[in-house]
Amino acid sequence: MTRYDLLVKNGTLVQPRLGEFTADIAVRDGKIAALADRIDPAEAAEVIDATGQVVLPGAVDAHFHLGIYRPLEVDAAEETRSSLVGGATTVLSYFRTGEHYLNRTGAYAEIFPEVLAAVAGRSHTDYAFHLAPMDTAQVREIPDLVAEHGVSSFKYYMFYKGFNLSADSRDAKGFRMAADGEEYDLGHLYQLMEAVARVAKERPDGRVSLSLHCEQSELMRLFIDRVRQNGDPQTLKAYHEGRPPLTEEVAIGEAATLARATGCPVNLLHLSSGAALSAARAARVASPGVDLRTEVTLHHLCLDHETLDAAGRGTGGKVNPPIRTRSDNEALWAGVLDGAVDWIASDHACCMEESKGDALWPALPGFGGTALLYPILLSEGHHKRGLPLHRVAELVSANPAAAYGLRNKGSLMVGADADLVVADLDSRRTVTAEALLSGQDHCPFEGEELRGWPTVTVVGGRIAYRDGVVTGKPTGRYLSR
Repeated sequence: MTRYDLLVKNGTLVQPRLGEFTADIAVRDGKIAALADRIDPAEAAEVIDATGQVVLPGAVDAHFHLGIYRPLEVDAAEETRSSLVGGATTVLSYFRTGEHYLNRTGAYAEIFPEVLAAVAGRSHTDYAFHLAPMDTAQVREIPDLVAEHGVSSFKYYMFYKGFNLSADSRDAKGFRMAADGEEYDLGHLYQLMEAVARVAKERPDGRVSLSLHCEQSELMRLFIDRVRQNGDPQTLKAYHEGRPPLTEEVAIGEAATLARATGCPVNLLHLSSGAALSAARAARVASPGVDLRTEVTLHHLCLDHETLDAAGRGTGGKVNPPIRTRSDNEALWAGVLDGAVDWIASDHACCMEESKGDALWPALPGFGGTALLYPILLSEGHHKRGLPLHRVAELVSANPAAAYGLRNKGSLMVGADADLVVADLDSRRTVTAEALLSGQDHCPFEGEELRGWPTVTVVGGRIAYRDGVVTGKPTGRYLSR
């Protein structure tokens, strides 16, 4: 009878906040059970030889959209499968009422159990949800959602007070399916922050927070009108000019002011520009007592509208906030390197090419990227810019795990969940939509060569992905935080 279920031998372990060391790592009952210079292979039922490779904690993809454009059960199966390719073993998905997702409104007490039922048994990764209270009644549900369902993170979309998701309609109330008298303005944000802050103070043992999509809708109205009146170009550059970095700067200032007034812990999502990052830095300086954390996405780090427009990928690369410039890419990388950025995520939203079409404004925003989480950080961060491996692991694993109450994630220490990634730092692969194992039929990163890819992804002590192939059935668990 063997002592361990799985043994990873001869690899270089990358532990966040500590560094790299050579050790064998053994797993039992879904947990890391032992670390040692040498563990006898005979003690394990299954052995992975990681000679010449690194072993990282499974990535926590903290910004995900399951079921935004397709049925939840389909996305859960196909898009978490794609996560395994990039070394993500946990996904945190956003959900809200209104158009898209389930195209419904009402109480989360009724809707959220349906969401959980749709995903149960279909996810290849562990998973949790951030929820967006879209009206006052849903704000009042926050204490119960925290206590009964373990939902500890919520969301507010600052541009939804004036636009729909694609920014081709100003019927925001209809898009939100809002009742008469229900406004989605700074007043709603203030009462939402008050509610989150109250629960956060009552639960000092775990972080409860509000995530913010920061774009100012009144400025968007002006700039979008100007772009559309000027020949209405169908390019990503035009989308960037219609939603310029100034809208992020102003929204971040508004959000930080309200966070100071309420004491609400906040997360500034998908900062897309150097200006947005500068505004976040300034907000931290002006708000020393506020728990304010920052997120950047893979596409805002690596893609620019000039290159995508030249390649004819305009609508395929439409996303909110827009793809910016090469100088914005480098400004965000500078924030990654100096510690201003707390974590990196994919903002994965499976969106088929037919939903993009040829017209910019009706095109649905978003695309997949979860399969590139570790590959981009290893290739563009570690190899190209000298980002230490332990910082890579912090940015995509330990930091988002800590921010969102996942105490057993983001570590290779004994007792942590056995979510592991074995990666070949010198493996070079060219990105293709097919290789990412997503349901999505296109990819804005298509043709990019990346150096550093997972060869094995382990979820809860079970090998879930190996050498380009998903192994076994979905065994991901819902994580009550």
